[in-house]
Amino acid sequence: MENEMSPVTDRTEIAELVARLAQALDERRFEDLRGVYAPDAETSSPRGALHGIDDIVDVLRRTSPEEESTQHLNTDVVVDLDGDHAEVGTHQLVYFFRRGEAPHRVAGVQARYTATRTPTGWRFARARISPLWQHVS
Repeated sequence: MENEMSPVTDRTEIAELVARLAQALDERRFEDLRGVYAPDAETSSPRGALHGIDDIVDVLRRTSPEEESTQHLNTDVVVDLDGDHAEVGTHQLVYFFRRGEAPHRVAGVQARYTATRTPTGWRFARARISPLWQHVS
């Protein structure tokens, strides 16, 4: 039987990309982002504009302090499908902490992604990360 694609399957796979991205960041597995972003992906965030997966992985590795951990919690994931492309929106609570300690910073973030179907599955082609608020202890 042929592997049929359905909107439900597509939405599930794209929502899983959101979760895999959060886990890769929180567990500092930056190489795993190659399975989340397309090779020519572009991102825009407080870290600046990045072009290509190599740039994304390199900048995250260099600018993520070893002593600081994160926990990304995604909510309100909405996937608007259009064939082999999708617009994705989510809100995040991001906790910044040192192992064994309470968070010293919490941020609310709005994330917008453009996903595209590739031969290896859905990948994010673009990401726009916009901080909404921040609380520092």
